[in-house]
Amino acid sequence: MEYRESDYESRYTSTEYTEADADVEISLRPKSLDEYIGQEKAKSNLDIYIQAAKMREEALDHVLLYGPPGLGKTTLAGIIANEMGTNIRITSGPAIEKQGDLAAILTNLSKGDILFIDEIHRLPRTIEEILYPAMEDYALDIIIGKGPSARSIRLPLPHFTLIGATTRAGQITTPLRDRFGVVLKLELYTSEELATIVKRSASILDIAVTEEGAFEIASRSRGTPRIANRLLKRLRDFALVKGNGSITSDIAKMALDALEIDPLGLDNTDRRILRAIITYYGGGPVGLETLAATTGEEAVTIEDVYEPYLMQIGFLTRTPRGRCVTKLAYDHLGIPYTEAKGAAGQASFFDDTDES
Repeated sequence: MEYRESDYESRYTSTEYTEADADVEISLRPKSLDEYIGQEKAKSNLDIYIQAAKMREEALDHVLLYGPPGLGKTTLAGIIANEMGTNIRITSGPAIEKQGDLAAILTNLSKGDILFIDEIHRLPRTIEEILYPAMEDYALDIIIGKGPSARSIRLPLPHFTLIGATTRAGQITTPLRDRFGVVLKLELYTSEELATIVKRSASILDIAVTEEGAFEIASRSRGTPRIANRLLKRLRDFALVKGNGSITSDIAKMALDALEIDPLGLDNTDRRILRAIITYYGGGPVGLETLAATTGEEAVTIEDVYEPYLMQIGFLTRTPRGRCVTKLAYDHLGIPYTEAKGAAGQASFFDDTDES
């Protein structure tokens, strides 16, 4: 199932890339590992791999980057290309529809070039199989003709580096995952790291922001640089109209409250989902389809857009019988906590089978 682009575009706290982010993100992306803020563990290991490959004058081993959206996987791929001094070809799993599409891309690569495939978990299986010999043997197997006269030709490929990025590492098949020599997981950023990113972005965009203002933005950005940069752009408007042009702590708090983004980064829809489970279903469990009907959101949107962060901060849990709200969410919303009634008094009503 697919969700609508508007599900993301209407939310400042969405981690998904939208067209509105394009003009800002491209100009803010760092070009080297030294400029790249955060992800210290992945960055230090990657620096060693890059230096070793350059010393051997070889292509870097294939790299798999995985983690939540908006953490800098595409940015890191561009940095790897810059550090290696090679060209990068960027595409995505859904964009490669036929075997010929991938074959055309691979045969146009030069020695040491980088092929970056975003959302690599969405590659069709038939196309994925072409990558196996390409990654392992640097060869492309092509079948010419049909029926009894069909014959296979193996074309040699230059030694290249495939960088795959995914938000769902579990959906990548084992044969493909095993062919990546370097596997790096990107973690959510700390508020301190995000504050540094906000100040760097503000400097590039010529936006005045105080230390406290930057930290206020960072603390409500869900640990994601994409959200921090998006909020910075919007708070600039508030600072110009409501202040003197500088994003101070007071301006940041006022603006973020106006955008209905609370201190933990939850927006109005996040809180509405939690309140619906508490108010109508005694805290849960409640089935996904039932919750979607109650809140007016599509089930796939709740599952893919809203739930991940609520689960990361411990406000929501998935059980075999449905979604449940935890005591942490009650405390955050200022609602007195009681044991979930849905598990007992309303169990028969929620015994649906629409969970996933």
